[in-house]
Amino acid sequence: MSDEHHFLLQRVQPAMVGLIDGSLSTLAPIFGIAFYTHKPHAAFIAGLATAIGAAISMAYSEGLSDTGELTGRGSPVTRGIITGVGTFVGGILHTLPFLIPNYHVAVVTAAVVVGFELIGLAVIRWKFFETSFAKSLLNLVVGGTVIAVVGALVGSAA
Repeated sequence: MSDEHHFLLQRVQPAMVGLIDGSLSTLAPIFGIAFYTHKPHAAFIAGLATAIGAAISMAYSEGLSDTGELTGRGSPVTRGIITGVGTFVGGILHTLPFLIPNYHVAVVTAAVVVGFELIGLAVIRWKFFETSFAKSLLNLVVGGTVIAVVGALVGSAA
């Protein structure tokens, strides 16, 4: 196996899993709380807690999913750390706008940040995994939109 292949399996793929999970799985709780309370600080606290919890969960999941011996994916501890950090980064980026005290500005800013996150993820998939940028972006946008809308609907209906 080439060094580039090892790098993809042992570093980029765990980081990508974390970034995608953090960017997508945290949307529903953050937007749900934002739409429910109309209090940006409450959404920030929910997002921070979700990003931290998801990072720990994903680190454990990645670390325990494979010893790396049979698959060549490398150290489970290293993969777990990379995945956990990626998950936290993916979740905290669109949480930070909720430090803005104005509800409408915070929600719009968070939505714009999510858009940039999804574009960034599509670029990473295109660059490292030779996937179609447009197809990756479409897949990520559909997933992100569904999750954010579900969170917003739950928050609005509560």
